[in-house]
Amino acid sequence: MSILLKGATIVDNKSNLNFKIKDILIKDGVIVDIADNIKTKSKNIIDLKNLHVSRGWMDTSVSFGEPGYEERETISNGLETAASSGFTSILLNPNCDPIIDNHSSIEFLKRKSMDTTTQIYPIGSLTNNSNGKDLAPLYDMKVAGAVAYGDYKQSINDSSLLKISLEYTKTFGGRIISFSQDEFLSENGVINEGIVSTQLGLKGVPPISESISIFRDIEILEYSNGKVHIPYVNTKKGVDLIRDAKKRNLDITSSVSLAHITLSDKDIIDFNTNLKLNPPLRDNSDIQALKEGVIDGTIDFVTSMHEPINDDFKKVVFDDAIPGTIALECVFGLLCNNFTLEKAIDILTRRKDVFEIEDSPIEIGSKADLTIFNPEVNYVFSENHILSSSNNCAYLDKNLKGIVYGAINNNKATLNKLWT
Repeated sequence: MSILLKGATIVDNKSNLNFKIKDILIKDGVIVDIADNIKTKSKNIIDLKNLHVSRGWMDTSVSFGEPGYEERETISNGLETAASSGFTSILLNPNCDPIIDNHSSIEFLKRKSMDTTTQIYPIGSLTNNSNGKDLAPLYDMKVAGAVAYGDYKQSINDSSLLKISLEYTKTFGGRIISFSQDEFLSENGVINEGIVSTQLGLKGVPPISESISIFRDIEILEYSNGKVHIPYVNTKKGVDLIRDAKKRNLDITSSVSLAHITLSDKDIIDFNTNLKLNPPLRDNSDIQALKEGVIDGTIDFVTSMHEPINDDFKKVVFDDAIPGTIALECVFGLLCNNFTLEKAIDILTRRKDVFEIEDSPIEIGSKADLTIFNPEVNYVFSENHILSSSNNCAYLDKNLKGIVYGAINNNKATLNKLWT
């Protein structure tokens, strides 16, 4: 297949073509020419208003539903949504039914994205059936294609289990995902513990439930000398602890969710269950610290933390609602609201090596792994902009800046039907 991008502004701070306008010709999934004006007989010419292009984007935490919860999201529609939202690489969480905890289930997910624009990089469950007790066959899953291991949004309560898993995965370079939230301090909590929780009469989750867990994880990490990833960092203290650990050259990476840098507990004024998240939204001082952590690199990734939940589990009282929001469709527009364009693209494309994902540069001879977008369009996000199967979105009626035209990868192109 041949594709020509016409007059595309390249956004890539690692390239000498950064912010230069070029035509880019792709043949059979490879960039074959970059020039001021390329003529071709190809019928696949992408010539869109204010066209911009960057390396393909990555998201480190995406949930679908299949297998087991197809009513929430099928893999097919989820991948279409991800590609239309600009993502060519996603780390897919193991929270399916059955749990993704063995070689064959990892292979199943890998096969599902062999011929799609967006590539799945599976996260294997750390323990069998996520029971928190017995280590799953981690190396066997590594062979099948797993890029990390963690029981989805379950704390590793057994410190010995964390120590053993970190020591074991050192033998093959594996990375453990440790969800840092003290199970006992956060028990039955549904919102940040503070003024808002008191006003609404809801059980709170104190910020120390995260910092205590991160402190323990860092101590065990330093002792074992393994590799750990802390997902969904949500407190100032958590950022400070990770920053200090990095100064000590420990192999620690972290992510923050889109929600935790754009929303606070004060947004939960009408018991909107789409704003019930785990971990919970924090206060403005935490938001500022999290943004600073993203900017200085303490926090490596911003994730959508995309979690489709069907209406039956959202249209209930706040206490009983399943936490989670869809977000893939909103990531770019909200990042551009909070960071410069160059920083937003850096956030979406950096540190792929952490999860052994190829980072293809925009140059002749390189694999065409690209995202195309227009950063200047302002709009209000509505239900009409939702591409996911589920509608549980925390960002409805939010002002967004920037639209995604689509993505090119694996010799495939997916264009966002809303904008092209």
